[in-house]
Amino acid sequence: MPHADSLFESLTLPNGQILPNRLAKAAMEENLADYGQVPGERLFALYRQWADGGVGTIITGNVMVAPDAMTGPGGVVLQDDSNLAAFAHWAEQGRSGGGHIWMQINHPGRQIFANMGEQAVAPSDVAVDLGKHSHLMAQPKALTQSEIEDIITRFGNTAQLAEQAGFNGVQIHAAHGYLLSQFLSPLTNKRDDQWGGPLENRARLLLSIVKEVRGKVGAEFCVSIKLNSADFQKGGFTVEEAEQVVAMLNPLGVDCIELSGGSYESPAMQGATDGSTSIKREAYFVDFARRIARTAQMPIMVTGGITKRSVAIAALEKDEAGFGVSLLGIARALAFAPDLPNQWKADQLKDVHVAESGWSNQTLGALANMALTKAQLERLAQNKAPKPGIWPIVALIADRMRGNKRLKSYRAWRDSASA
Repeated sequence: MPHADSLFESLTLPNGQILPNRLAKAAMEENLADYGQVPGERLFALYRQWADGGVGTIITGNVMVAPDAMTGPGGVVLQDDSNLAAFAHWAEQGRSGGGHIWMQINHPGRQIFANMGEQAVAPSDVAVDLGKHSHLMAQPKALTQSEIEDIITRFGNTAQLAEQAGFNGVQIHAAHGYLLSQFLSPLTNKRDDQWGGPLENRARLLLSIVKEVRGKVGAEFCVSIKLNSADFQKGGFTVEEAEQVVAMLNPLGVDCIELSGGSYESPAMQGATDGSTSIKREAYFVDFARRIARTAQMPIMVTGGITKRSVAIAALEKDEAGFGVSLLGIARALAFAPDLPNQWKADQLKDVHVAESGWSNQTLGALANMALTKAQLERLAQNKAPKPGIWPIVALIADRMRGNKRLKSYRAWRDSASA
């Protein structure tokens, strides 16, 4: 049985890089970019706190590879004409505690809100189904061959720029219903060309991007993947398919795979599904991770619901065959207690309470939970202490107001770029 010290043992990755401990700040959507969709003082302050808080690895929130493909108006974009100095300072803040900082790079595909005013793209023209809230999402169009090739190039360029800015690695986001996950899932990929149909074709975009990224960065630069263990939707991407994709990734120089699950339609990453699968509220992807670790030739990271030290310690326990998780991703708990690793190490805090709405409507409940977390991120970005007692409706309204303000800024930036 692992003990508390196991959380703070170092981990050597396949490329020889060493992570100082087994705790990682998993990606959260911060929406704190400055004008021009670049990092600024708010993100610098936020990441300094996490770096000082004791995590061995920080994975940034979504950094988009294309300016017209944003999950939110306050998101960050890194492309050829971006101000690289701002990203270099962001990387410096993330490394200041002695650990790694990896940039999560992403394309949302069809998961774009309609009010962003951009054309959503996807493997096929299958819209996001949020029931009576579906109108909030943009209607996607199917990508052409040339557009797919452009996206592959963009992922490679963004990774190369991240390395130039001083990040230790990138995490390619292929989970949570974003574009690469959409290609993997038969629910959203209805193509009959080389990019659709059997799993080998549905995985082609992810594999092509991994090869493109690895070919544009140095051997010591870490390349990680965030992959769904399953979609948690009937007829979707399954754990058996996840195992097969991991086997395809084994020979491609991947240093770590983070396992999560779900999408906007089935937000399993928040502990909820469409009802087709029952999952535990705490560390709810660990069992999937232990299974997939039997196939993986790289360390497996698991994220989802870890708020207690005892749960974190237990998550590192190997199965009877000696397979298990090597790295633990903590997300929302670090919004409410950014120094949680240091407190665990000093035996000062065993767990942290993460506020949730408790609302029965799955879509609104997920939005409210995100808003409650973002409220803490906003406070940390202003060097204020977390305030967990905020009412869900207040957090949701405040998040919408901030979002509207940032939407105007985003649209002004997009208009200026096209002028």
